[in-house]
Amino acid sequence: MSLIFGYLKKYKGAVAAAVLIKLIGTLSELLLPYILEHIIDNVVPLGNLPQVLLWGCAMFLTAFICRHYNVKANRKAIDNAHQISYEVRQSLFEKTISLSGAQFDNFTLPSLISRMTSDSYNVQSAVQQFQTLCVRAPIMLVGGVLVASFMDFSMAMIMIVILPVLLAVVLFVSSRGIPMYRRVQQKLDVVVRLMRENITGIRVVKALSKESYEMGRFASANHEMASSDIAAATVMAIPFPLMQMALNIGLTAVVFIGAMRVNAGLMKPGVILAFLTFFNMITMGVMGLNRIFMTLSKASASADRIKAVLDAPDEEPARIGEEGTVSDPDEVVRFDHVSFAYDVNKESHDKKDFAGEKRENALDDISFTIRKGESLGIIGPTGCGKTTVINLMMHFYDVNSGEIRVDGRRVETYDRKELRRRFGTVFQNDMIFQDTLHENINFGRDIDENKINAAVENAQALEFIESIPEGLAYEAAIKGANLSGGQKQRILVARALAASPEILILDDSSSALDYKTDSSMRRAITENYPDSTLIMIAQRVSSVMNMSKILVLDNGKCIGYGDHETLLKECEAYRETYEIQMGDMNE
Repeated sequence: MSLIFGYLKKYKGAVAAAVLIKLIGTLSELLLPYILEHIIDNVVPLGNLPQVLLWGCAMFLTAFICRHYNVKANRKAIDNAHQISYEVRQSLFEKTISLSGAQFDNFTLPSLISRMTSDSYNVQSAVQQFQTLCVRAPIMLVGGVLVASFMDFSMAMIMIVILPVLLAVVLFVSSRGIPMYRRVQQKLDVVVRLMRENITGIRVVKALSKESYEMGRFASANHEMASSDIAAATVMAIPFPLMQMALNIGLTAVVFIGAMRVNAGLMKPGVILAFLTFFNMITMGVMGLNRIFMTLSKASASADRIKAVLDAPDEEPARIGEEGTVSDPDEVVRFDHVSFAYDVNKESHDKKDFAGEKRENALDDISFTIRKGESLGIIGPTGCGKTTVINLMMHFYDVNSGEIRVDGRRVETYDRKELRRRFGTVFQNDMIFQDTLHENINFGRDIDENKINAAVENAQALEFIESIPEGLAYEAAIKGANLSGGQKQRILVARALAASPEILILDDSSSALDYKTDSSMRRAITENYPDSTLIMIAQRVSSVMNMSKILVLDNGKCIGYGDHETLLKECEAYRETYEIQMGDMNE
């Protein structure tokens, strides 16, 4: 809850205004039964019509003030809640995109999405109710009892006896609700994950005719979330019937005892009517209090989840002054006995809890050097650690042991933005955004149009871009779904080339291209970007065989390093891959 109160404190002026307005409206509402009792018991018996009209106008004016200020307070509370939820989502998004690779793996994408959507909505609801129900309900309870006590203390004792019982029930049940709603949000993470997987992979699902299978998986996750939600809601609903029963007993007591006191001449009839109205107000106040605790139970669980992201430690700053000596000024990249293992996701949705355990090394004692004018190819079977080399080189993760240098400096000594500006990268599962072709290539970097045109041409994307009808070309709005795999890859390569990077990384970026286009693209990059150090990850030997050096990986270990001819002689795995692939090409 500290997150919610922190934002309320930030907007204390606007929140205080909403609370004050609501206070005026609620106090006006409390006056209505008192005025009604006064009219019935003191004004009507006089038979003075002007007095009746005067007090009637006073009651109408009080009711108008009550309605006007309550509506105004509710509107202001909604505005404040939306403003605060906007800031929560903005802060959460800014923190999310600044998380380290390990932190992102820990929270998981589905969980981050649900925190930004349903959790932030729960916080918004709590902020709104804090400014309305949290003012109205207590005042209705306490104020109703105080005004009733002023009118007839003996009758008010009925309310005073009932209220502590009701409050104790609400508080006890609410303390049980917070952990239950936290479990609901965790189950929601699983539902979001399955939705994302199926929406992203809908073509695979349809191609394999697995709609029924996926519907079953989703139904199971949805059932678990619904069951958790129902369990939490059932527990939180317990106070309502108990309160209703207690209040009905109290209402019966008011009518019975009030009638006896009126017959005995100890109380006027208008007091009974006023007490019935106060009891109705107190009923609404208690029900409002129950709603508050339900909302706060949800919001508390959601706020804790949001706060866990916002409080995640920032990535370590650049270690200025620890660059060390530069042994070779021509070195572009050096890996020196690097080992690394990914942390197992601590919020795993699997049934088993692997928190704190480590997978076996994704990379184990890897060393290589790339000098100016050289290029590097990385090849190996799926899951051997090829992409991990790139993740470490760009400092998405910290190595467990060893050292990585870029331009002679350890990557830890760079500001991350400064480091990553040196790279132009096409990742294995890179993203085409729902925007124009031009913006997908430029990506908000204000790159010169000539560079963009050259990048498109060298990425072999010019032909299909020019074929787009009606002359839309770069301004054509696209989605990833309306491009072929080869078209996507060429757009992504153009994006990487457009900024003329110092180091160009192509991670399996030509797998959907035919051999001719692949060859033409590699030749164009070599000829037209001579100052860019090329690092190419590929499954095809033909894509890397002309690189200065080739790193062969298997199960995170280096099993071969050298040029093509050297590896044919010394690396059996490379030679076998070459013979199989080149044999297939020659057939």
